[in-house]
Amino acid sequence: MKTTEPQHPKPRIATVSLAGCFGCHMSLLDIDEHLFALAERVEFDRSPLTDIKRCGPCDIGLIEGGLCNSENVQVLREFRAHCKVLVAVGACAINGGLPAQRNHLDVGEILLDVYCSRPGLAAGSQVPNDPELPLPLAHVHPIHEVVHIDHFLPGCPPSADAFLALLAALLEGRPPHMDLSLVRFD
Repeated sequence: MKTTEPQHPKPRIATVSLAGCFGCHMSLLDIDEHLFALAERVEFDRSPLTDIKRCGPCDIGLIEGGLCNSENVQVLREFRAHCKVLVAVGACAINGGLPAQRNHLDVGEILLDVYCSRPGLAAGSQVPNDPELPLPLAHVHPIHEVVHIDHFLPGCPPSADAFLALLAALLEGRPPHMDLSLVRFD
């Protein structure tokens, strides 16, 4: 009689994007053929490779983008609750990035200017006020100001090699060490 070893489930990886440009996800996809080897070692939950809308329990969560509205905060908190290890990916997640350049401006004034004061707008134009639109935050925040972050992957965006190094370390159970030559700000 042949006995089989108990099969350990593959580690699950999920990703999400908040206020940013999706460039970090594009850089993750730039690992090209290494995606095939990675897919043999892990199971992807919510990511650009799946159409899963909600994150299930995951071993590693990669999150790009900062927090610019109430929906970003809600998504971040739910994502953190489902991920054993959470990695802030890219400048927007780590320090607010380009979206944070609006932090010295008044959001109310920006909305009025964009929706009501531009030449060519119809008379009586107003700021959209649909209950389904997330409320903007007064300032863009990095994600570590709201939830605990286990690791940071710097760059704008981080290089594909930086993603590979980070994921290899985490999947091997060792702390990631970032080779500064892999950090870029394009």
